[in-house]
Amino acid sequence: MAVHARRPDTQFQLLEAHQIPKSLVSPQMVESGQCEALRTLRASLEASIAAKLTSGSELVRAVARQRREEILPTTIEPLDALLGGGLARGKMTELAGRGTRFSIVMATLAAATSIGEAAALIDAGDSFDPQLAEAAGVDLQRLLWVRPRTMKQTVTAAEMIGATGFQLVIIDIGSRRPPGRRVPDATWVRLARVAESHGATILVSAPYALTGTTSEAMVLAHAPRARWLGHGNSPRVLAGIETRLTLEKHRRLRPGQSATVFFRCEETVPGIGGRESGIGSRSVLSDTRLPASDTRKAS
Repeated sequence: MAVHARRPDTQFQLLEAHQIPKSLVSPQMVESGQCEALRTLRASLEASIAAKLTSGSELVRAVARQRREEILPTTIEPLDALLGGGLARGKMTELAGRGTRFSIVMATLAAATSIGEAAALIDAGDSFDPQLAEAAGVDLQRLLWVRPRTMKQTVTAAEMIGATGFQLVIIDIGSRRPPGRRVPDATWVRLARVAESHGATILVSAPYALTGTTSEAMVLAHAPRARWLGHGNSPRVLAGIETRLTLEKHRRLRPGQSATVFFRCEETVPGIGGRESGIGSRSVLSDTRLPASDTRKAS
């Protein structure tokens, strides 16, 4: 094995061929679950006990399969209800529109990092504030913050990070598309394959639809509307921002359902949002079985 330096006269040999152990040159590969010791142990036990005996590699594969079948809740109940419980692991979900998308992104990051998972934010819109994120419950020690300059760098970073073991990867485009050419549709196909092959949860937040048919689900965030406290000539105080979410597409659920999410301004009027304050939940527009709204601090 040789190490190549910048100048040919500084190259040198690290190990000669005769110095490499034969066990490292041709290692004997043992298939998981088929080694002699494990088979002997299973044969010496009763059938009921032997069936429950699992090797370490088998346990790792079983846990990986189970994690891919699970979902990652966003902790926003109306959105989780629309998506059948939350964001599907190993799939790509898209959140499009002009609504309060970044507040949903912050809630999802806080939900993932609070349970000990590693998350990455591809902040193409340059909207992330670490201090506000930490106040919203995001564990910054478990968050990778990436600030790309072009659209190509955005999707390339998401592919690389998704393939390295991050459980949650979020792409936030911001209010407008980053400079550079529009990425081809094949890029989103590759990104969806990265999510499926590595069990990563990918959330794409953009002002307009980008992923097409490659995403598992697409939620449309309608234009937000301010809600105020006060009537008549009395001073009015901003209570929060309300956004309606519509499930435009889903591969396993019926699309067209809607729900309302309310983000309260906690610094202005703390403790509002419940029945005591008069800021009640509105009924769901198209499916009364879903929760109507969710009240939380705006990010």
